[in-house]
Amino acid sequence: MGSPYGLELVDNCVYCKLRTDSFFCGLPKESLDAFEKLKFTAAYPAGAVLFVEGQAPRGIYMLCKGRVKLSTTSADGKTLILKIVQPGEVLGLHATVSNTPYEITAETGQPCQLNFIKREDFLRFLQSHGDACLKAAQHLSRDCQSAYQQIRSLGLSHSAPERLARLLLEWSHGEGADEGGTRIKVALTHEEIAQIIGTSRETVTRTLADFRKKQIAVLKGSTLMIRNKPALERLVGA
Repeated sequence: MGSPYGLELVDNCVYCKLRTDSFFCGLPKESLDAFEKLKFTAAYPAGAVLFVEGQAPRGIYMLCKGRVKLSTTSADGKTLILKIVQPGEVLGLHATVSNTPYEITAETGQPCQLNFIKREDFLRFLQSHGDACLKAAQHLSRDCQSAYQQIRSLGLSHSAPERLARLLLEWSHGEGADEGGTRIKVALTHEEIAQIIGTSRETVTRTLADFRKKQIAVLKGSTLMIRNKPALERLVGA
């Protein structure tokens, strides 16, 4: 199934080759069949807003392809990116289950494929499938843990270099290294990185330049090469 945004849409969860063990992707076939009957599959261009902070919950979105950034904005217009959602994750789960307004804004960072389920259908689905209900609880728990980690990073870091070092170490977790260091794909602008660690774009640019000069880490295009991981660990006191 084609798409106008350069994506090849996969519109059947049961036979999807992109399936992982995360959330609904890992459900048994019976539950996945039920999920399949409720969802609406669609492609979105980069920069599409799925829902905004304060909006009444309409349902959940499951990301199949692409990336989505979750953010919150202060009264004076300052934006903080809370998370970059990866394929297999669900958006709007907390608001949908608790029937409270979406607490964040979700915007596609590149062309994406998402599955949408209306709130009423989703709640009935959870009531009828205990395995899906458990997956939802686990997903909410991971979201809570992620929020704790971000609060710790922002609240306990004393400088922008320390915050950036924490972020780079988080990205490098579980990644293999070669003779040049640890190579990571980072499809984020300096502005977006600044919004994740709560600082300015200029500060991020200056700090990355300093890391490059000291041969700690080099960001070239969308490729980040961590050349001296111990130096980053020293910055955060690890």
